[in-house]
Amino acid sequence: MDALIRSIEAEYRRYRTMGGAALEQVPDEMLSSPGPADGNSLAIICWHLSGNLKSRFTDFLDDDGEKPWRQREEEFAARAVSRAELMAKWAEGWGVLFATLATLHDDHLFHHVRIRGQALTVHEALHRSMTHAAYHVGQIVYLAHAFCGDRWRYLSIPPGQSTAYNENPTKEKPPA
Repeated sequence: MDALIRSIEAEYRRYRTMGGAALEQVPDEMLSSPGPADGNSLAIICWHLSGNLKSRFTDFLDDDGEKPWRQREEEFAARAVSRAELMAKWAEGWGVLFATLATLHDDHLFHHVRIRGQALTVHEALHRSMTHAAYHVGQIVYLAHAFCGDRWRYLSIPPGQSTAYNENPTKEKPPA
């Protein structure tokens, strides 16, 4: 039935949706602005996450997840990008991931893949990658909220709304 792979895929989709909804709120001129203490910009985080997903999930079952063509250090270079460029890069990495997940079945979960020469089971690699994606989506949400200030639209339960939400929880499962 592939229930586990589909569950993992749904969680990835939830993170992609959350990150995309945060990016949508940010004014165009802030997409390349450094974070606090000269930290990574939203553009840098998106370039890095996209590069990571493309590298890990291109030929996922057959090749090492750290591809020789990946230029990880370049992902962290400061860059000025348009919204269209940022969203295209964002979609590129997620597209490779979802295309690969569509080919996986639960019977693949205990197969082995390699990342930087280290053997991992498929389920270990998927969980590791999902955690990495969640970490960076959290950074995106944090930065987007900081850049938007009072214009921010909460992506989950807004402050002071817990009781009302608990009466009608609508975001407990990823969309189908």
